[in-house]
Amino acid sequence: MIFKRAVSSVARAVTAPKAFVSHSVCPYFNLALEDWIFRNTPPEIPLLLIYRNRPSVIIGRNQNPWKEINLEALHRLGIPFVRRRSGGGTVYHDLGNTNYSVLVPRATFARRPNAELVARAVQSLGPPALVNDRNDIVVEGFKICHLPQHAPEPLSKTDTGLFSGLYVSGSAYKIVNKRAYHHGTMLIDAQLGQLGDVLHNTKVTMVTKGVASVRSSVRNLRNWAPEMTHESFTKAVVQEFQKTYGGEEEPTAVDDALLDEEPAIKANYEDLQTWNWTYGQTPEFEHHLSKSFEWGDVSANIQSKHGRIISASLQYAPPLTANEIHEDAEDVCLALAGKMIGDKYGSLEGLQQPDGVQLQSMERDIIRWLQQEM
Repeated sequence: MIFKRAVSSVARAVTAPKAFVSHSVCPYFNLALEDWIFRNTPPEIPLLLIYRNRPSVIIGRNQNPWKEINLEALHRLGIPFVRRRSGGGTVYHDLGNTNYSVLVPRATFARRPNAELVARAVQSLGPPALVNDRNDIVVEGFKICHLPQHAPEPLSKTDTGLFSGLYVSGSAYKIVNKRAYHHGTMLIDAQLGQLGDVLHNTKVTMVTKGVASVRSSVRNLRNWAPEMTHESFTKAVVQEFQKTYGGEEEPTAVDDALLDEEPAIKANYEDLQTWNWTYGQTPEFEHHLSKSFEWGDVSANIQSKHGRIISASLQYAPPLTANEIHEDAEDVCLALAGKMIGDKYGSLEGLQQPDGVQLQSMERDIIRWLQQEM
């Protein structure tokens, strides 16, 4: 496919339906670009944006990263997670899946027509894609791109090697004023095998007010069309978009150079990487924990809002054989709980001791346990 390069930037006037294809694989840039196009182009004109991201986990605007993903595994693998501006569930991105965003006037917005547009593009490449009654794009019953809902299910691996209970692909939408968009992730040749570690979270005692992701069985399109590529899928979606809405023949290519040309894109790009957005946007949640030590049992109840601890309690229960450390343990729990208030969740900044100050063994045990569990 031949792309027309942007003359200066996407800031130039948009007067007819247009397709944009990003050559950047940076998730922060592509999400900032998507949001900028959404807010700064005429709302009455349909637009299409297609992009890929390097390995990353994208969570919904109102989700809890401590609940949805395995942060320790992400850090170990060097994979970032990004909180997008729209709602919906958690998805895994890599160069084996292609992301699309269809922007339309609010008055004409409906999820099914956009899903059918993409399904027709997939059909043109061979796989018998259909849109089911939940607006999921499926091939022979397997979801290849679908709409996130609620209620996470347990993780399990099927005999086919698919992760049933692992949410790896999906679509979401956003509506503001006169504009709406529907974006999704299409699995072409994604590395599904890596997902178990990244999205499997064991914090079953964490109760959150945020949106939970549906775990679903998914499959790559390469299972039906071994020759399918990002480029062939992109071309098919662009052609179907043009059949549906009209507009220019060739898509406009964009890349990271826009960060130097559009201050608003750069500001959004930088904001997406801040702690205040990444973690501070997290809805209120509670985490209940318990642990048995040689010197007794400790239960913790930690409440967090906007990513910071707003209340904490540590309750001590002595072992069956009473001894002199019981009173000390209660005092230690009370003191540690008080020091956690106001901390960023998971940081335990208030529990860090000044150089040269020795911790009691009980303090070390409790802090080490909380570090592992939070």
